[in-house]
Amino acid sequence: MIKRLGLAAAALLSLLVSMLIVPAPAHAAVGLRVSGARILEANGNAFVMRGVSHAHTWYTSQTGSFANIKALRANTVRVVLSGGRWPANGASDVANVVSLCRQNRLICVLENHDTTGYGEQSGAYTLDQAVDYWSSVRSALTGTEDFIVVNIGNEPYGNNNVSAWTAATTSAITRMRGLGFQHLLMVDAPNWGQDWQFTMRDSAQTVFNADTQRNTVFSIHMYGVFDTAAEITAYLNAFQTAGLPLVIGEFGHNHSDGNPDEDTIMSQAQSRGVGYIGWSWSGNGGGVEYLDMVTNFNPAALTSWGERIFNGANGIVATSREATFFGGGGTDTTAPTTPGTPSAAGVTSSGATLTWSASTDSGGSGLAGYDVYREQGATDPLLGSSTTNSIALTGLSPSTQYQVYVRARDGAGNQSTASATNTFTTTSGGGTGGGCTAAGTVQSQWSGGYVVQPVTVTNTGTSGVTGWTVTFTLPAGHSLAGSWNATVTSSGQTVTARNAGYNGTLAAGGSTSFGVQVTRPGGDTATVSSYTCAAS
Repeated sequence: MIKRLGLAAAALLSLLVSMLIVPAPAHAAVGLRVSGARILEANGNAFVMRGVSHAHTWYTSQTGSFANIKALRANTVRVVLSGGRWPANGASDVANVVSLCRQNRLICVLENHDTTGYGEQSGAYTLDQAVDYWSSVRSALTGTEDFIVVNIGNEPYGNNNVSAWTAATTSAITRMRGLGFQHLLMVDAPNWGQDWQFTMRDSAQTVFNADTQRNTVFSIHMYGVFDTAAEITAYLNAFQTAGLPLVIGEFGHNHSDGNPDEDTIMSQAQSRGVGYIGWSWSGNGGGVEYLDMVTNFNPAALTSWGERIFNGANGIVATSREATFFGGGGTDTTAPTTPGTPSAAGVTSSGATLTWSASTDSGGSGLAGYDVYREQGATDPLLGSSTTNSIALTGLSPSTQYQVYVRARDGAGNQSTASATNTFTTTSGGGTGGGCTAAGTVQSQWSGGYVVQPVTVTNTGTSGVTGWTVTFTLPAGHSLAGSWNATVTSSGQTVTARNAGYNGTLAAGGSTSFGVQVTRPGGDTATVSSYTCAAS
């Protein structure tokens, strides 16, 4: 009897507890947040990052860089911080950075650089140690969710043991949420950020689901791995198809591991509404000084890379829009008017000048520029972009018909309907007066692969050429892993390398080069041994 009364009392107590204690709902994201593949502000406006990285941890005195970057129309700055691998940035310094971001009306992506190349580079920190750093500076970040993004760790794995990236990243996100961070989180890919083994691409949904706030954006770094349009579009397509948010968290116009296709990176980012952040403002060393956008932190001394990313087609000046959190204006959903039919003049074997009647924009964000496309069936390639109603096209093929049209775009990213098309044909450009040869040198090799660098292409004719194509056959079991300074495709074991836009023109006797990386079965010692070349 006593036992039965005890059970009844326990049951009643359990019922009362269940009525009084309701499971807490998952916290909704605050401030900047993701919705599908897009980043939104707190008011629901879409925000597309257009910015550059600034190496603050090594140049803490260059605080004027925030204003200078903003003056060139960037809406985002990615700020390099360190917890001790390099000069440490404590809570007071981070608070000052946050103040500079707000003062200059910039969305800031704060990244911990300590994790760079973990597993391959000596001294690199783990993602777990990166979370410890963020915990130590949390007081400087409380209440900044509207304009601060936390990039947990820069390029957190090199090329070793990259399969561990998924669990380590999931754990880091879980810890950040457990510490109370409600910010939009950014996670970098392994393989030095370039994800050439597709670890991040293939496990992105798992990692995203681990975030209780579903507020994580993925970051791909595009350097030599992304040297062709096909590689760039394929990677972006994967995230677009999955409906997951992605930004191009770093990219350059050149790099030691190959030549990135920055034109495609920027045009694809613009057409898809994907954010991009170029590397980097100034202060590069160690042989990559060519990645400086300005010389000696002087905004009046833009380098060629700086001119390209700020003022070029699909660049920051033409496409950046300030976050509405800073009073950047309301939502603009009105597309510009349709531009006039383009007319062609000055047609040569490799170029033409197009002009058209200008569009107008009444949506409030202002006319930002024009994109010129080639009509080519299901997929129309972008030939170029301009901020005015004319453009000088270059890099066209001789004796080729081009059917072109124009679309206008405004500051909010709205595109007009397409103009009527116009057709012109490039001239033949005369004969080549000969041909070309190609010869490759195996620069390095290991049991599972090798690098051929350089493959030297030489014009053996008596007059200049405007293009070249090199073909070679991979040994059985070998496959192409990467390339640079050429547009490379493969079909079975046959590889075709065509000149890039900048190295196709060769004077008689002139030469240029490109390189490839090849994988092969372990223990196989064969390499590519012969090449054929055709000039155009």
